[in-house]
Amino acid sequence: MRLLERYILAELIRVFCAVLGLTTCLMVFVGVFEKMREHGLGPWQVVQILPYIIPSLLPYTIPVTLLLTVCVVYGRLAGDREIIAAKAAGIHVLSLLWPSYFLGAVLSVGSLLLMDQVNPWSFSNIGRVVTLAMEDIFLDLLRTQNQFHLAEQGLTITVMDVRDRTLIFPTFRLSPSGRNAVTIQAEEAGLQFDLQRQEVILKMKHGFIETPGQTQIAFAHVEKAFPLQKRKERLRPRNLEIAEIREQLAAAQTDEVQIRQRQAIEAAFVLTSGDFSRFRSTGFDKHRIDAKLSRETCNRLLTEMHNRFASSCSCFFFVLVGSPFAVVMARKDFLTSFLFCFLPILVFYYPISMMTQNMSKTGQLDPVWAVWIANGLMFAAATYFFRRVVQN
Repeated sequence: MRLLERYILAELIRVFCAVLGLTTCLMVFVGVFEKMREHGLGPWQVVQILPYIIPSLLPYTIPVTLLLTVCVVYGRLAGDREIIAAKAAGIHVLSLLWPSYFLGAVLSVGSLLLMDQVNPWSFSNIGRVVTLAMEDIFLDLLRTQNQFHLAEQGLTITVMDVRDRTLIFPTFRLSPSGRNAVTIQAEEAGLQFDLQRQEVILKMKHGFIETPGQTQIAFAHVEKAFPLQKRKERLRPRNLEIAEIREQLAAAQTDEVQIRQRQAIEAAFVLTSGDFSRFRSTGFDKHRIDAKLSRETCNRLLTEMHNRFASSCSCFFFVLVGSPFAVVMARKDFLTSFLFCFLPILVFYYPISMMTQNMSKTGQLDPVWAVWIANGLMFAAATYFFRRVVQN
């Protein structure tokens, strides 16, 4: 690597690190505010999730930061006529641009690793902190009010006191769907939240269970789980690694095949028996609905897997456009170059990217190629500006 190329690469790395630190700090405030609003976290919980929020935001801040970096470095080089001097000395313009391409390729690989390995780890740890925060909020309510009511589950909890995380002389009154109440009293009970299963687990010791019309049943130890909500959350592919996505995808495809086979067998029985009214039965509709849900799951998993590669490669395509564009603009005022380059990306690239993702998730497009449309447009724009730099 020649001295000039080393100099350009060093400038790119220096500016990139400085700008990345600034943009990440700004994005962290947004991420923290969102988590505080969503889960009602306190200051201590916010401090705990900060180390996990930062790496989860990097895949979104790196491409824009890299675009600003090349606008700063190459805009200054072109503005000081250093590009013209290098070309006059017989140095091809590609030799001046390749350090940015190299940095873009390295950061694309790094973004993919962040999305695939670091993000699932970050989300799981944020969920753990949120789980502990929910326990703290719940226990604080019991300490101050000595009572808590879960309306959806028909569960009312009354306690005499709360010591650390142990409920002293708790009474649990359970009346789901307006049925006769079941009362459970114990000397003490422990409480644990499981966000993954959406359950709150009660571990009770030395008490009795009283049901309507029956005698009291004493117990030494009882463990009972109550759902936090009626429906489980849908599978979130972004919380999975690519290897896990492949496993989930294979399972969903197998389920879809088996459901359609059962549907075909049942349809054959209906046709042979002549009882065509069974086509409108609940069981036959269930096969169709289950097959549709399996297909939707496959589409979401496929889209997430291919979109990770396309999104991580946006670093490289941003550099492909930004470097020659900054040379063409030849402005020391890097903000002008950045805005002229980033506004079309903001107006066209991101909407097209989101549109192709949504259409892939609904099965209207094949994610294998659809998620690369936005990057393809960036490549076409990069080709145009690179030709201008070479010709002029």
